[in-house]
Amino acid sequence: MGPLRVLSASGQLGYGLPAAALSQGFARRPHLVGADMGSVDPGPGYLGSGTMGPSPEGAKADLAAVLRGARALDIPMLIGSAGTGGARPHLEATAGMLRAIAHEQGLHFRLATIAADLPRETVLKAVRAGRVRPLGGMPELSETEVRQANVIVGQMGTEAFQRALAAGADVILAGRACDTAIFAALPGLIGYPMGPLMHMAKIVECASLCCVPGGRDAMLATLDGDGFVLESMNPARAATPLSVAAHSLYEQDNPFEVFEPEGCLRVDAARYEALDARRARVSGATWTPARQLTLKIEGTTRLGERCLLLCATADPRVIANLDSILPAVERNVQGMLPADLGAYSLHVRRYGIDGVLDWPTPPKAPPREVFLLLEFVAPSMAAAKTVAAMTKQYLLHHGFPGRLSTGGNLAFPLTPPEVEAGTAYRFNIYHVMDVAELPPLFPVSLEDL
Repeated sequence: MGPLRVLSASGQLGYGLPAAALSQGFARRPHLVGADMGSVDPGPGYLGSGTMGPSPEGAKADLAAVLRGARALDIPMLIGSAGTGGARPHLEATAGMLRAIAHEQGLHFRLATIAADLPRETVLKAVRAGRVRPLGGMPELSETEVRQANVIVGQMGTEAFQRALAAGADVILAGRACDTAIFAALPGLIGYPMGPLMHMAKIVECASLCCVPGGRDAMLATLDGDGFVLESMNPARAATPLSVAAHSLYEQDNPFEVFEPEGCLRVDAARYEALDARRARVSGATWTPARQLTLKIEGTTRLGERCLLLCATADPRVIANLDSILPAVERNVQGMLPADLGAYSLHVRRYGIDGVLDWPTPPKAPPREVFLLLEFVAPSMAAAKTVAAMTKQYLLHHGFPGRLSTGGNLAFPLTPPEVEAGTAYRFNIYHVMDVAELPPLFPVSLEDL
């Protein structure tokens, strides 16, 4: 079996592509090009709202650059987790961009779209049968949470991509998908050994992030049977044995096992060697097919409308008394709110003290400045803004023992300092579901452009 060249165009499409590296990647005549387009890393907002992380203009520009290169070489182009969240609205919006690019640039190809939205009843049946397990500290999934979810997606593996390839698709746009599936589907369909090809896919899905220094440039992987060679398309970046081995652990709680819908990749016996100063070869990974097919499922539910209050202080007395000031102000505000306002939540982040991390101990020396981000979530934006505005005034003029300045406790970076932040969501489904078969869950639709 000859070498198979796999080009990873980007670690997350839509945020700009280093053009020189992408051009160099296509000049190496890859057999396929792929890119991930989504993640849960940005939180539940994009999945819940059906909106994209990147701007539509940025997403379309990146799609156009990759599509032009793929069609010029007549090679498959595979995109996973369309539009950030990978649900139906994201898939449709991204497919619309591909259609527009094809029309504008006179490109012709067979487009496959693969939906990842799961029927609510399918998940409910799995919950009732005890076939759903929590991930990442989530509680057991209840039928109530499933019913409250405004969207539920499953993270497809290689099987759905392979069905689309077998149907003659030139361009595959998938909803929520495993990052590895984008790059593993074609080699697996051809018959390359699953261990090395899945390990390759695990590393290249982030493009040149596995290099020194890491970056967003296109990455070329060459499968050669029992291993693969990695090379960044930016000559300033080097894939070293150490940097590649380190990236094998990326986003994994187990350093030796990577679980996918169709099986488990083991990298404890993997070998990493330098071919030269910029290229590394990897071999030795193994693959065990799953006895039980599984899916990671993700869902969100609406919390309410969110308003932010942005303010800061450099008053050392205010900073020293924040632990008592903030709850006192909240109590005062609760006593002044209209009775019919409804329930709301307040979350305070104190940047400079514990805004990023809930430290187990206070700082050894008080910070010179503290930035406060107060997040209000209420049934309506009007209610959230009412609480935010009232909190602003009471926090600004709150009196406390030792106070010297009566002109105000706060500085505001913006006017008005209350910022509408849209609808708030939370992940209420982040679980693994046992399934009997995969094809019915991820329908493939074909169209010729």
